[in-house]
Amino acid sequence: MNATPARTVQTVHDVVAAARAGAVKSEDLLAALAALRAVREELSAWEPELIAAARDGGASWNALAPVLGVASRQAAERRFLRLRPSVTGENTGEGRVDAERDRRAGDRAVADWARRNATVLRQLAGQAGALRGLNAGAQASADRLGVALGEDDATSLLRPLADLRDHLPGEHGGFAERLAEIGECTDRIRQDALDHRRGGTTSS
Repeated sequence: MNATPARTVQTVHDVVAAARAGAVKSEDLLAALAALRAVREELSAWEPELIAAARDGGASWNALAPVLGVASRQAAERRFLRLRPSVTGENTGEGRVDAERDRRAGDRAVADWARRNATVLRQLAGQAGALRGLNAGAQASADRLGVALGEDDATSLLRPLADLRDHLPGEHGGFAERLAEIGECTDRIRQDALDHRRGGTTSS
């Protein structure tokens, strides 16, 4: 049944009606079932796309909940996470939900740490702007740091600081080591948050 979803649904509807009347061939039933599965898979792929588009357009999870047939904003978001394709390799819907919650827990912990240590991060960003002899990649990262330095949230400094560390030439090895310490610290914080969420012990 190579047809549009609407036409396929109508065809399946006709086969169901014929089955109820006891006037349908076995091969028609099998074809209808195969077509129904294909339509179901296509519709399932559309749903997370539509939810993402609605969110991008400003729709809240509270507004989405009733149209998705769930009772709460938490259930609406959970449905979206279960349906959307994985970008980190999880094979099941529950795996995608857990992975997203792990990521958010880590992001929150790192953001809290960055805000508590905003003075240190801003000092490093200021020092980065005074470095000389940078290659093109390092200079681009330093420029992004300058932009982030003008923002209120110190969390925005973490990514350009990490990028700068990866591009610094050898003569700035000492500064690169200081940036590496920041990266190691945020990695530990993220892992601690993950261990805590999963009920494990935190790292030292």
